[in-house]
Amino acid sequence: MIRELAENPNVHQPMSPGRELLTDPRGRFAIYLGGGTGPHSATVQRVRLQPGEVEGAVEEIRALLRERGRGGAEWELGESSTPPDLVERLVALGIEPDADEPLAIGMVLTTGSEMPEPPGTSARRVESVDELVTARRIQNEAFGSNADEVAFEQAQSDFATEGEAGSTFLAFVDGTPVAAGYASYTPLGLLLFGGATLPTARGRGAYRALVAARAREAADRGTPVLVAHAGQMSRPILERLGFVPVSRIDRLLDVF
Repeated sequence: MIRELAENPNVHQPMSPGRELLTDPRGRFAIYLGGGTGPHSATVQRVRLQPGEVEGAVEEIRALLRERGRGGAEWELGESSTPPDLVERLVALGIEPDADEPLAIGMVLTTGSEMPEPPGTSARRVESVDELVTARRIQNEAFGSNADEVAFEQAQSDFATEGEAGSTFLAFVDGTPVAAGYASYTPLGLLLFGGATLPTARGRGAYRALVAARAREAADRGTPVLVAHAGQMSRPILERLGFVPVSRIDRLLDVF
């Protein structure tokens, strides 16, 4: 079950307001719909297709996304995806490997509650709407988006449910907020999403502080397991913190 969490985290996270999970009645795929309308706002996971079903399923998924005003979707394909040559079949249909991050590694940590924060850093859950806005602006800037696109009204609405399905965390270096991430609560452990550090603050331990804070949260909730999709920047850090790789995830992008 832990490997399933690592391969398909969006399928298992609780759906907070403004998010939706579309599950195929025949169990062939699941589509997670987050905020926004761009290709990165939707994720296709847990794909289980027969070789002759791929083209039809792609058209079906595209139609579902267009009906909801989406401009495309990410496809995250763990090693349990079928058929075995699914990536090649999708590429032939115009769904290309994500140029920024074509590969992620599903990683798991099972004993991290005593993880120390690096000197000069600290991290905790956001405590106000303003801090939630700050966290989202940090994530936008770190991931190359426009930090000014974060809406106060949306953050105000979302803050009302912070701590229910999951929590947003801020990390500080010398008292200044420089990194942010999210933890989604599941009965088996915490799913880590969106961990990001401002370019000017990288290499100073803020990301490790974020992980440590979420490890404490997992232990406090009685579910001391952390699951993450590690990219090329975060994987070395997570390995040093004791995370173990459990699955390869191919990441593709379908842009309408």
